[in-house]
Amino acid sequence: MTKLVWDQTGTRIYENGVSQGVFYGSDRKGIPWNGLISVEEVNNDSADSLYFDGLKYAEVVTVGDFEGKLTAFTYPDEFLGYEGVDDWKPGFFLTDQPKSRFALSFKTEINSDEGAQIGYKLHILYNLLAIPSNKTYETLSLDSEPMDFQWDITAIPEPLDRFRPTAHVVIDSRKIDPYLLADIENFIYGTELTDPVLPDLSSLVTFVQKWGRFIVTDNGNGTWTATSPLEGVITMLDEFTFQIDTEMAVYLDSESYTLTSSAVDYEDL
Repeated sequence: MTKLVWDQTGTRIYENGVSQGVFYGSDRKGIPWNGLISVEEVNNDSADSLYFDGLKYAEVVTVGDFEGKLTAFTYPDEFLGYEGVDDWKPGFFLTDQPKSRFALSFKTEINSDEGAQIGYKLHILYNLLAIPSNKTYETLSLDSEPMDFQWDITAIPEPLDRFRPTAHVVIDSRKIDPYLLADIENFIYGTELTDPVLPDLSSLVTFVQKWGRFIVTDNGNGTWTATSPLEGVITMLDEFTFQIDTEMAVYLDSESYTLTSSAVDYEDL
């Protein structure tokens, strides 16, 4: 038996901050969003009570779609067209033009009461539409502060197999496989050899579903090849003998075993 214990050091977890904002336009290429202040998520779920003969017997829960508010000191130049500002000629802007949908990613920190960051959450928002809030221009004074910009944002959810449509993905660095997280971030943030590109939501879900550390390839000639990005999964004992150490390899007896492969396909992204 285990008795419940409260408020142990290191178990009081809290989330704060917003950082590493990335704007993705219609071409899905990532552009850093410097000056991001906050991303507010509005909970618009609701519950309606059902009564029969004066007695409450059920509740119908209506799950809302993503809504929120975006606040920033500044924004990428590429964002102007998505809020309805047309950069018609260099330095000449036309407002009140058609708006376009975009995507956004950002991180929030996860900290403990010991004062250390223990992880982060990566948020990805799809199919966003931004409606600018009112702007106030004030005269300069001794207590003048930088003007911030705000947008009310809404989203169109994407359909997914076996799931309710959504436009918001959250990835917890404490719980996801670190190699899978690295693969996802290499796509959306880019590398020294590749540009940052955001896959559509269904492709990202498919990639996560298929992803694995241990890949077996049938060579079509009676042989197979096993690969893994993780050290220690496949170990060469000598020139001709290898050892596989993974939950995806089940040894049945001294001469037979079963291998399960994760069919990762980077073309999904």
